[in-house]
Amino acid sequence: MPNDAAAKPAIDPAVLARAAARDIEINGHPARIEPLGAEKLTPDVLKLTSDMKAAAGIAASAYVPEFFNIMLHHPSLFKAHSDLAMVLMAGNTLPTRDRELAILRVGWMTGAPYEWNAHVDMAKRLTNISPAEIERVIIGSTAPGWSAHDAALLRAVEEMMANAMVTDETWAILAKAYNEAQLIEFPILVGQYLGVAYLQNSIRARLMPNQVGLSAR
Repeated sequence: MPNDAAAKPAIDPAVLARAAARDIEINGHPARIEPLGAEKLTPDVLKLTSDMKAAAGIAASAYVPEFFNIMLHHPSLFKAHSDLAMVLMAGNTLPTRDRELAILRVGWMTGAPYEWNAHVDMAKRLTNISPAEIERVIIGSTAPGWSAHDAALLRAVEEMMANAMVTDETWAILAKAYNEAQLIEFPILVGQYLGVAYLQNSIRARLMPNQVGLSAR
């Protein structure tokens, strides 16, 4: 359950300034790969889009994210990438709250406007993650107010990004709540969304309508 014993944390203004500069670095330029046209949206792609929206708690619509149209330049990779995303989103063993906290930390640490904003929206739709907790994700595992489990979850992301593994101490805390399948899934989840951030940042994926990038809360 969320722990809001601490109010919104005081975030270093320099951190927010760097985030604003990062938004400009990525969103202030055209995408590096142009999306393919609607004629490339096969029934399989449209079904995948529908399934992904359902897993993300988004109402059904005809809208196809531009990122999907860019990925159609590499259809086989798009399918493999999407299949794993669907396992992690719709068939996951991890609690949805844990999944979204981990992805948010990856999105913030990689300065990934698309990923961060998409999962701020998803966290608010699908979980009990509060606005104060979204603010605390920016600071990370050391922010006051986290439960021991949530702090360990965020710390595990930080450890993997710093040293490509989880420490024994953090692992032991996660293992109190997670079974073996969940302990296997967690590093895969982090790696998947680290890869997504690398891709979306590198191609300068345009934000979806009404998104604001790293300033999303």
